[in-house]
Amino acid sequence: MRRRRGVAALVAAGLAGIALIAAGCTAGRPAGSARAPAAAGGQGAALNTSQVYPLGQRAVPGPVAGDLLDGARLDLASARGRVVVLNFWASWCAPCRLESAELAATYLATKDLGVDFVGVDIRDTHDAASAFTADFHIPYPSLYDPPGRIALAFREVNPSVIPTTVIVDRSGAVAAVFRKAVTRTDLEPVVDAVAAENS
Repeated sequence: MRRRRGVAALVAAGLAGIALIAAGCTAGRPAGSARAPAAAGGQGAALNTSQVYPLGQRAVPGPVAGDLLDGARLDLASARGRVVVLNFWASWCAPCRLESAELAATYLATKDLGVDFVGVDIRDTHDAASAFTADFHIPYPSLYDPPGRIALAFREVNPSVIPTTVIVDRSGAVAAVFRKAVTRTDLEPVVDAVAAENS
């Protein structure tokens, strides 16, 4: 009987581990770090991993401003009239490493369409974040936001799992969200379509 209970406990633990991997890196945050923001409307695990919002059904985030890893200041309001792709990441997040080249390739392919990319580093140390951007040759700037406050501005689309990528249209509203590691195949067609709106 004890052996059966032990096997059952191991199976349950294995399934729980698989669920955490599928959910992204949120559960893998360093001990003592800030918790992910709660989902809007009390939702949580049932969120779709990818959503594209049609014109007229897009939420406008709250103010987004902060310090970049290089110490400069960035305010998203200054990018009004351009498409902005925000990628929430952390240096300790394995899927964030996997998607870094895909994001960089999409950035290079779309930057001439009036598209800006901005990373948002959360729950991280400054040194680790800076090393990540250097090691993975990230060609666009990243906001440094250890407490995860910037995600709160996007509570309507709940970027509570990292990596999450949010596309903001030229009017400043959220056009799409990907709550998973993205590929260029996933991301570039959506960025192209949003960039073509009202251009």
